[in-house]
Amino acid sequence: MSEPKAPKIEFPCDYVIKVIGDAAPDFTDFVAAVVEQHAPGLSESDISVNESSKGRFSSVQLTIVATGEAQLKALFEDLKASGRVHMVL
Repeated sequence: MSEPKAPKIEFPCDYVIKVIGDAAPDFTDFVAAVVEQHAPGLSESDISVNESSKGRFSSVQLTIVATGEAQLKALFEDLKASGRVHMVL
């Protein structure tokens, strides 16, 4: 039995990214700056932030215009390489 294939994404498209890291006053700005390098044109309406119940973690959700898999891969790698990001979904 073959494994089901992941659905193909049609580029360009709106793409939602969720970035989770330690809560810090500049975490949202940091994430937005990294994302902006790969997907220019973010506006405040494209970004939402949630704090964990105890305030230790911050979750930043961004909607970008994804142009291809290479763009997304580079973006995810830059976020993870920062050392400030625990998870990118």
